[in-house]
Amino acid sequence: MGKEPISGDFPEDIIWIDLITPTLEEEHLVEARIGIPLPTPEELKDIEPSSRLYVEHDAIYMTASLLYRTESTYPLLSDVAFILSRGRLITIRYAEPKSFALFSASLLRMNGQCDTGAKLLGHLLETIIDRTAEILETLAARLDALSITIFVNRKAAKRRPPRFLEDKLLDIASHHQLVSKLRDSLVSLSRLVVFLQSQPIVRREEEAAELCSIVARDIQSLGEHAAFVGTNITFMLDASLGLINVEQNAIIKIFSIASVVFLPPTLVASIYGMNFDFMPELAWNLGYPLALFAMLLSAIIPFLFFRWKGWL
Repeated sequence: MGKEPISGDFPEDIIWIDLITPTLEEEHLVEARIGIPLPTPEELKDIEPSSRLYVEHDAIYMTASLLYRTESTYPLLSDVAFILSRGRLITIRYAEPKSFALFSASLLRMNGQCDTGAKLLGHLLETIIDRTAEILETLAARLDALSITIFVNRKAAKRRPPRFLEDKLLDIASHHQLVSKLRDSLVSLSRLVVFLQSQPIVRREEEAAELCSIVARDIQSLGEHAAFVGTNITFMLDASLGLINVEQNAIIKIFSIASVVFLPPTLVASIYGMNFDFMPELAWNLGYPLALFAMLLSAIIPFLFFRWKGWL
């Protein structure tokens, strides 16, 4: 029914009622028309399996968590209710996952394939899984691009702006949040499909049962792929932290070597800064140039030694 206010009667042969952020008045009106109670927003958020998947008043109540705002920095999960009652599908949602818009657009191309609520739900779940697969593929592509950006050659790394890797940690955290919510969504969908397959109304309809089997296999495959992507994100996070430590150690090494290189000249300068009465070099005409040469030579020798050792 979209976002339009609900009023009056609706046809008895309608097989899908889609409630988007319904008001209390609209919920009562639909309850009166279909003859079963609808879950409240608080009930949708309940994580107990007995509260998300149950049969009551000859109606099948199911709740799953779906992703939305996946293109934004902060993707979110929204609990969506799926109710099968008397050959009709009722969905209640307080967000607008893209999968619903895609499914609504594809209904005209199905040519009457969704003539029952169970078949309609099967095709809707199939679209939701297809959308989830698309999100996962997009995420994998972004991770590949991010990996190329982080793991570059040393010449390119030297041209990086300050705090480059620290900024990339925020991107990795954003990707991790998305894949984590995606896996939560797949778990809830898996439980829903398993519960749905056990219902007589689905077992009696061959097409609906086949759709549920396909969706169950797809969920399993996507779960494995999501776990693989999550492992890659963990590796990228550990590797990025390792590179940050390497860069910080390189900076500390430079300061350490600089202090060692300038230590011998400091020693020479401190010797000739002593106030002794008998220091023959102070009376030499070349005493000052020789002192400078000694300080320069004492700095060059450690530097060349470090280069020979490969510490620079």
